[in-house]
Amino acid sequence: MNTVVNIENLVKRYKELLALDHLNLSINEGEIFGLLGPNGSGKTTTINCLLSLLSYDKGTIEIFGQPMSPDNYDIKRQIGVVMQDVAVFNELTVKENIECFCSLYVKDKTLCRKYVKEAIAFVGLEDFANFYPKKLSGGLLRRLNIACGIAHKPKLIILDEPTVAVDPQSRNKILEGIVELNKEGATIIYTSHYMEEVEQICTRIAIMDKGRRIALGTKEELIKMIKKSEIITIELPVLADEDLAQISRLPHVYQADYKDHTLTILCDGGKHNLVRALNYLQEKDLAIGHVYSQLPTLNDVFLEITGKALRD
Repeated sequence: MNTVVNIENLVKRYKELLALDHLNLSINEGEIFGLLGPNGSGKTTTINCLLSLLSYDKGTIEIFGQPMSPDNYDIKRQIGVVMQDVAVFNELTVKENIECFCSLYVKDKTLCRKYVKEAIAFVGLEDFANFYPKKLSGGLLRRLNIACGIAHKPKLIILDEPTVAVDPQSRNKILEGIVELNKEGATIIYTSHYMEEVEQICTRIAIMDKGRRIALGTKEELIKMIKKSEIITIELPVLADEDLAQISRLPHVYQADYKDHTLTILCDGGKHNLVRALNYLQEKDLAIGHVYSQLPTLNDVFLEITGKALRD
Protein backbone atom coordinates (compact mmCIF):
# COMPACT_ATOMS: atom_id res chain seq x y z
CA MET A 1 0.00 0.00 0.00
CA ASN A 2 1.45 3.37 -1.05
CA THR A 3 1.94 6.09 1.56
CA VAL A 4 0.55 9.46 0.47
CA VAL A 5 1.44 11.50 3.57
CA ASN A 6 4.23 10.74 6.01
CA ILE A 7 4.91 13.01 9.00
CA GLU A 8 7.78 12.14 11.34
CA ASN A 9 8.71 13.78 14.66
CA LEU A 10 7.04 17.07 13.76
CA VAL A 11 7.63 19.84 16.30
CA LYS A 12 6.07 23.31 16.12
CA ARG A 13 6.44 25.97 18.81
CA TYR A 14 4.73 29.31 19.20
CA LYS A 15 7.14 30.92 21.69
CA GLU A 16 6.39 29.02 24.93
CA LEU A 17 3.50 27.02 23.47
CA LEU A 18 4.35 23.57 22.11
CA ALA A 19 1.69 23.19 19.40
CA LEU A 20 3.03 19.95 17.89
CA ASP A 21 5.01 17.59 20.09
CA HIS A 22 6.98 15.10 17.95
CA LEU A 23 3.91 14.19 15.90
CA ASN A 24 4.04 11.04 13.78
CA LEU A 25 1.35 10.34 11.20
CA SER A 26 1.14 8.18 8.09
CA ILE A 27 -1.78 8.26 5.63
CA ASN A 28 -2.17 5.61 2.95
CA GLU A 29 -3.43 5.91 -0.59
CA GLY A 30 -7.19 5.53 -0.88
CA GLU A 31 -8.04 6.34 2.74
CA ILE A 32 -10.61 8.73 4.11
CA PHE A 33 -8.50 9.64 7.11
CA GLY A 34 -10.26 11.31 10.04
CA LEU A 35 -8.27 13.77 12.13
CA LEU A 36 -9.96 14.49 15.46
CA GLY A 37 -9.04 16.51 18.49
CA PRO A 38 -10.42 19.08 20.92
CA ASN A 39 -9.87 22.77 20.26
CA GLY A 40 -6.18 23.57 20.54
CA SER A 41 -5.06 19.98 19.97
CA GLY A 42 -2.93 20.86 16.93
CA LYS A 43 -5.12 19.77 14.01
CA THR A 44 -5.05 23.08 12.15
CA THR A 45 -1.33 23.53 12.83
CA THR A 46 -0.71 20.05 11.42
CA ILE A 47 -2.63 20.88 8.23
CA ASN A 48 -0.87 24.23 7.82
CA CYS A 49 2.54 22.59 8.22
CA LEU A 50 1.50 19.85 5.80
CA LEU A 51 0.66 22.50 3.20
CA SER A 52 3.90 24.45 3.92
CA LEU A 53 1.85 27.42 5.06
CA LEU A 54 3.75 27.27 8.35
CA SER A 55 7.39 26.60 9.07
CA TYR A 56 8.17 24.11 11.84
CA ASP A 57 11.03 23.59 14.26
CA LYS A 58 11.82 19.93 13.70
CA GLY A 59 10.74 16.85 11.75
CA THR A 60 9.98 15.89 8.17
CA ILE A 61 6.91 15.91 5.93
CA GLU A 62 6.71 13.87 2.75
CA ILE A 63 3.79 13.84 0.30
CA PHE A 64 3.71 11.30 -2.53
CA GLY A 65 7.20 10.26 -1.44
CA GLN A 66 8.71 13.73 -1.87
CA PRO A 67 9.73 16.29 0.78
CA MET A 68 7.09 18.99 1.03
CA SER A 69 8.29 22.59 0.75
CA PRO A 70 6.74 25.99 -0.07
CA ASP A 71 8.08 25.87 -3.64
CA ASN A 72 7.29 22.23 -4.46
CA TYR A 73 4.58 23.10 -6.97
CA ASP A 74 4.54 19.62 -8.50
CA ILE A 75 3.10 18.31 -5.23
CA LYS A 76 0.83 21.30 -4.65
CA ARG A 77 -0.88 20.76 -8.01
CA GLN A 78 -1.98 17.35 -6.75
CA ILE A 79 -3.55 18.73 -3.55
CA GLY A 80 -7.03 20.18 -3.10
CA VAL A 81 -7.86 22.17 0.01
CA VAL A 82 -11.28 23.06 1.41
CA MET A 83 -10.89 25.03 4.62
CA GLN A 84 -13.53 25.81 7.23
CA ASP A 85 -13.80 29.47 6.21
CA VAL A 86 -15.46 29.87 2.82
CA ALA A 87 -12.96 31.38 0.37
CA VAL A 88 -14.67 32.53 -2.83
CA PHE A 89 -14.88 35.79 -4.78
CA ASN A 90 -18.17 37.60 -4.26
CA GLU A 91 -17.69 39.52 -7.53
CA LEU A 92 -17.66 36.30 -9.58
CA THR A 93 -20.50 33.88 -10.32
CA VAL A 94 -20.47 30.26 -9.21
CA LYS A 95 -19.09 29.15 -12.58
CA GLU A 96 -16.53 31.96 -12.72
CA ASN A 97 -15.30 31.15 -9.21
CA ILE A 98 -14.70 27.51 -10.06
CA GLU A 99 -13.02 28.50 -13.35
CA CYS A 100 -10.74 30.88 -11.50
CA PHE A 101 -9.52 28.27 -9.03
CA CYS A 102 -9.30 25.45 -11.58
CA SER A 103 -7.25 27.57 -14.00
CA LEU A 104 -4.53 27.94 -11.36
CA TYR A 105 -3.75 24.25 -11.86
CA VAL A 106 -5.07 23.38 -15.32
CA LYS A 107 -3.65 25.51 -18.14
CA ASP A 108 -5.42 23.72 -21.00
CA LYS A 109 -8.55 25.86 -21.45
CA THR A 110 -10.62 23.10 -23.03
CA LEU A 111 -9.76 20.69 -20.23
CA CYS A 112 -10.39 23.39 -17.63
CA ARG A 113 -13.90 24.04 -18.99
CA LYS A 114 -14.58 20.30 -18.89
CA TYR A 115 -13.40 20.05 -15.28
CA VAL A 116 -15.48 23.08 -14.25
CA LYS A 117 -18.61 21.59 -15.78
CA GLU A 118 -17.95 18.30 -13.99
CA ALA A 119 -17.33 20.07 -10.65
CA ILE A 120 -20.60 22.02 -10.93
CA ALA A 121 -22.50 18.80 -11.60
CA PHE A 122 -20.65 16.97 -8.85
CA VAL A 123 -21.79 19.40 -6.13
CA GLY A 124 -25.26 19.83 -7.65
CA LEU A 125 -25.02 23.53 -8.54
CA GLU A 126 -26.21 23.31 -12.16
CA ASP A 127 -29.20 25.54 -11.44
CA PHE A 128 -27.01 28.11 -9.68
CA ALA A 129 -24.06 28.36 -12.10
CA ASN A 130 -24.76 32.03 -12.89
CA PHE A 131 -25.61 33.05 -9.33
CA TYR A 132 -23.31 35.25 -7.25
CA PRO A 133 -22.18 33.82 -3.87
CA LYS A 134 -24.23 36.34 -1.86
CA LYS A 135 -27.40 34.84 -3.39
CA LEU A 136 -26.57 31.32 -2.20
CA SER A 137 -27.71 29.68 1.03
CA GLY A 138 -25.09 28.54 3.54
CA GLY A 139 -25.29 24.96 2.31
CA LEU A 140 -24.94 25.92 -1.36
CA LEU A 141 -22.03 28.21 -0.50
CA ARG A 142 -20.26 25.28 1.17
CA ARG A 143 -20.81 23.21 -1.95
CA LEU A 144 -19.28 25.99 -4.05
CA ASN A 145 -16.30 26.10 -1.69
CA ILE A 146 -15.79 22.36 -2.19
CA ALA A 147 -16.12 22.62 -5.98
CA CYS A 148 -13.40 25.29 -6.06
CA GLY A 149 -11.09 23.01 -4.07
CA ILE A 150 -11.60 19.82 -6.08
CA ALA A 151 -12.26 20.98 -9.65
CA HIS A 152 -8.68 20.30 -10.77
CA LYS A 153 -9.08 16.62 -9.71
CA PRO A 154 -6.40 16.45 -7.00
CA LYS A 155 -5.07 13.14 -5.71
CA LEU A 156 -5.02 14.39 -2.10
CA ILE A 157 -7.94 16.40 -0.71
CA ILE A 158 -7.89 18.12 2.68
CA LEU A 159 -11.33 18.96 4.07
CA ASP A 160 -11.34 21.03 7.26
CA GLU A 161 -14.85 20.96 8.76
CA PRO A 162 -16.67 21.38 5.42
CA THR A 163 -20.17 20.91 6.88
CA VAL A 164 -20.11 23.58 9.59
CA ALA A 165 -23.45 25.42 9.88
CA VAL A 166 -25.17 23.76 6.93
CA ASP A 167 -28.63 22.21 6.71
CA PRO A 168 -29.03 18.40 6.92
CA GLN A 169 -29.78 18.05 3.21
CA SER A 170 -26.59 19.88 2.21
CA ARG A 171 -24.60 17.95 4.82
CA ASN A 172 -25.74 14.64 3.34
CA LYS A 173 -24.95 15.87 -0.16
CA ILE A 174 -21.45 16.90 0.93
CA LEU A 175 -20.76 13.60 2.71
CA GLU A 176 -22.00 11.60 -0.28
CA GLY A 177 -19.72 13.69 -2.48
CA ILE A 178 -16.70 13.00 -0.28
CA VAL A 179 -17.30 9.25 -0.48
CA GLU A 180 -17.66 9.52 -4.25
CA LEU A 181 -14.40 11.47 -4.55
CA ASN A 182 -12.71 8.71 -2.60
CA LYS A 183 -14.18 6.03 -4.88
CA GLU A 184 -12.80 7.96 -7.84
CA GLY A 185 -9.30 7.62 -6.40
CA ALA A 186 -8.71 10.60 -4.11
CA THR A 187 -7.09 10.19 -0.71
CA ILE A 188 -8.89 12.41 1.80
CA ILE A 189 -7.94 13.99 5.12
CA TYR A 190 -11.10 14.95 6.98
CA THR A 191 -11.52 17.00 10.14
CA SER A 192 -14.88 17.60 11.79
CA HIS A 193 -16.54 18.43 15.09
CA TYR A 194 -19.41 16.12 14.13
CA MET A 195 -18.46 12.68 15.42
CA GLU A 196 -21.25 10.95 13.52
CA GLU A 197 -19.76 12.17 10.23
CA VAL A 198 -16.38 10.68 11.05
CA GLU A 199 -18.01 7.39 12.04
CA GLN A 200 -19.98 7.38 8.79
CA ILE A 201 -17.25 8.01 6.22
CA CYS A 202 -13.73 7.59 7.67
CA THR A 203 -11.78 4.39 7.11
CA ARG A 204 -9.16 5.22 9.75
CA ILE A 205 -9.04 7.84 12.49
CA ALA A 206 -6.33 9.61 14.49
CA ILE A 207 -7.13 11.40 17.75
CA MET A 208 -4.85 14.29 18.72
CA ASP A 209 -4.45 16.12 22.01
CA LYS A 210 -1.83 18.64 23.14
CA GLY A 211 0.02 18.32 19.85
CA ARG A 212 0.44 14.56 20.00
CA ARG A 213 -1.26 11.60 18.38
CA ILE A 214 -2.80 9.69 21.28
CA ALA A 215 -4.85 7.08 19.38
CA LEU A 216 -4.98 5.67 15.87
CA GLY A 217 -7.06 2.99 14.16
CA THR A 218 -10.39 2.09 12.61
CA LYS A 219 -13.54 2.91 14.55
CA GLU A 220 -13.72 -0.68 15.76
CA GLU A 221 -10.06 -0.67 16.83
CA LEU A 222 -10.48 2.59 18.75
CA ILE A 223 -13.56 1.31 20.57
CA LYS A 224 -11.58 -1.71 21.79
CA MET A 225 -9.07 0.66 23.42
CA ILE A 226 -11.48 1.90 26.06
CA LYS A 227 -12.89 0.27 29.17
CA LYS A 228 -16.54 0.73 28.29
CA SER A 229 -17.98 -2.11 26.19
CA GLU A 230 -21.73 -1.74 26.77
CA ILE A 231 -24.11 0.89 28.12
CA ILE A 232 -27.38 -0.41 29.59
CA THR A 233 -30.23 1.99 30.37
CA ILE A 234 -33.35 0.83 32.22
CA GLU A 235 -36.31 2.97 33.24
CA LEU A 236 -37.39 2.19 36.83
CA PRO A 237 -39.96 4.06 38.93
CA VAL A 238 -37.99 3.24 42.07
CA LEU A 239 -34.68 1.59 42.98
CA ALA A 240 -33.36 1.21 46.51
CA ASP A 241 -29.75 2.05 47.32
CA GLU A 242 -29.19 -1.58 48.38
CA ASP A 243 -30.36 -2.82 44.96
CA LEU A 244 -28.12 -0.30 43.21
CA ALA A 245 -25.18 -1.57 45.23
CA GLN A 246 -25.97 -5.19 44.30
CA ILE A 247 -26.21 -4.29 40.61
CA SER A 248 -22.85 -2.52 40.86
CA ARG A 249 -21.33 -5.85 41.97
CA LEU A 250 -22.64 -7.86 39.00
CA PRO A 251 -19.94 -9.38 36.75
CA HIS A 252 -18.34 -6.87 34.31
CA VAL A 253 -20.22 -3.89 35.80
CA TYR A 254 -17.80 -1.11 36.72
CA GLN A 255 -20.30 1.69 37.28
CA ALA A 256 -24.03 1.90 38.02
CA ASP A 257 -26.01 5.08 38.59
CA TYR A 258 -29.67 5.77 39.32
CA LYS A 259 -31.03 9.22 38.54
CA ASP A 260 -34.38 10.61 37.38
CA HIS A 261 -35.95 7.14 37.48
CA THR A 262 -33.29 5.78 35.12
CA LEU A 263 -30.70 3.11 35.89
CA THR A 264 -27.50 3.41 33.84
CA ILE A 265 -25.05 0.51 33.89
CA LEU A 266 -21.58 0.65 32.35
CA CYS A 267 -19.91 -2.66 31.53
CA ASP A 268 -16.29 -3.43 30.66
CA GLY A 269 -16.73 -6.64 28.68
CA GLY A 270 -18.40 -10.00 28.97
CA LYS A 271 -21.64 -11.35 27.55
CA HIS A 272 -25.25 -11.41 28.80
CA ASN A 273 -24.80 -8.24 30.88
CA LEU A 274 -28.33 -7.07 30.10
CA VAL A 275 -29.81 -10.49 30.94
CA ARG A 276 -28.10 -10.53 34.34
CA ALA A 277 -29.34 -7.04 35.18
CA LEU A 278 -32.93 -7.83 34.13
CA ASN A 279 -32.89 -11.14 36.03
CA TYR A 280 -31.88 -9.32 39.20
CA LEU A 281 -34.62 -6.70 38.81
CA GLN A 282 -37.26 -9.35 38.09
CA GLU A 283 -36.20 -11.38 41.14
CA LYS A 284 -36.81 -8.23 43.20
CA ASP A 285 -40.20 -7.86 41.48
CA LEU A 286 -39.39 -4.30 40.38
CA ALA A 287 -41.46 -2.59 37.69
CA ILE A 288 -39.38 -2.11 34.55
CA GLY A 289 -40.02 0.45 31.81
CA HIS A 290 -38.06 0.94 28.61
CA VAL A 291 -34.78 -0.97 28.28
CA TYR A 292 -31.85 0.00 26.05
CA SER A 293 -28.50 -1.63 25.37
CA GLN A 294 -25.94 0.39 23.44
CA LEU A 295 -22.41 -0.33 22.30
CA PRO A 296 -19.86 2.46 22.81
CA THR A 297 -19.50 5.05 20.08
CA LEU A 298 -16.57 7.02 18.78
CA ASN A 299 -17.73 9.85 21.02
CA ASP A 300 -17.26 7.58 24.07
CA VAL A 301 -13.75 6.80 22.85
CA PHE A 302 -12.96 10.48 22.45
CA LEU A 303 -14.27 11.41 25.89
CA GLU A 304 -12.41 8.61 27.66
CA ILE A 305 -9.10 9.14 25.86
CA THR A 306 -8.99 12.96 25.97
CA GLY A 307 -11.25 13.68 28.92
CA LYS A 308 -12.90 16.39 26.82
CA ALA A 309 -15.92 16.84 24.58
CA LEU A 310 -15.14 17.24 20.90
CA ARG A 311 -17.36 20.29 20.63
CA ASP A 312 -16.19 22.42 23.55
